[in-house]
Amino acid sequence: MSTSPRQIRVASVQFEHAPGDKEANFRKIEAFTADAVAQGVRLVVFPECCISGYWFIRNLTVPQLTALAEPIPSGPSTQRLVGLARRHGITIGAGLVEAAGDGFFHNSYVVALPDGTIHCHRKLHSFEHDSVRNGNELTVFDLPDGFRAGVLICYDCNLIENVRMTALRGAEILIAPHQTGAVRSRNPHLMGLIERHVWDNRHQDPEAIQREFRGDKGRGWLMRWLPSRAHDNGLFLIFSNGVGVDDDEIRTGNAMILDPYGRILIETSAADDAMVVADLDGSLLEHATGRRWIRSRRPELYAPLTQRTGEERPTRELKFLE
Repeated sequence: MSTSPRQIRVASVQFEHAPGDKEANFRKIEAFTADAVAQGVRLVVFPECCISGYWFIRNLTVPQLTALAEPIPSGPSTQRLVGLARRHGITIGAGLVEAAGDGFFHNSYVVALPDGTIHCHRKLHSFEHDSVRNGNELTVFDLPDGFRAGVLICYDCNLIENVRMTALRGAEILIAPHQTGAVRSRNPHLMGLIERHVWDNRHQDPEAIQREFRGDKGRGWLMRWLPSRAHDNGLFLIFSNGVGVDDDEIRTGNAMILDPYGRILIETSAADDAMVVADLDGSLLEHATGRRWIRSRRPELYAPLTQRTGEERPTRELKFLE
């Protein structure tokens, strides 16, 4: 039986972003990055759209969205991430709204490596605004620390095909930035809003916010599916999420890091900005159950997965029917 000496220390951050205030959001990114470096972290993962702000963008006009969005890689936020990664010598991931040209935009996630290289994932299943378009490519790349990583943003992770394809392209670590938890829904079995006063009173009544964060609006919902994405594909999974006020919803944080058996290595239920750190042991990958299952695949049976059924609908349409 072979063993692997590969290890990498990683961090997942949850923080409450300020809508449209990139400077304030970068101050948090920079502070957490410095803390991560002090703990020997080699990869730090921040949430979806944490640079630009997230849920408020659905109400922006196209000119307002144009003013918020930036090109990638030439935009100032990407270059600031690149500088931060170079300065500290680690890999950093964070999300923002990308200006794609011709009046269109993407919900994008930039991973900046310490040598100045960047990788950009465009969310495959966007719904945030009429002018925010889906990306059309999977994103998988090598980290400088001897692991191969992939990126899927929030809703992308809901579709098992996306995670499986990322694994088939060699990903060993799934970077999974989110803005989720406590979303409004017509589905009685799917999350639901947390009242604003519960968040505002979290210090006076911590038990109330913990019930919500750890219940079916937060961790309870995640536990129905998130560990299986790691387990069934033999991946480490780094789940980063917003926390606190996000326009008219409350994000539930629950930052966590999972191993390739779907086991939680570390997590937080803090109703506050927070970071969790874990060491990923590459020797767990070889015999992970999901990797054995992938080797048991029978691709000749799966052709219908690539064919339309006629039931497909745009994510934006389905999202607002929930």
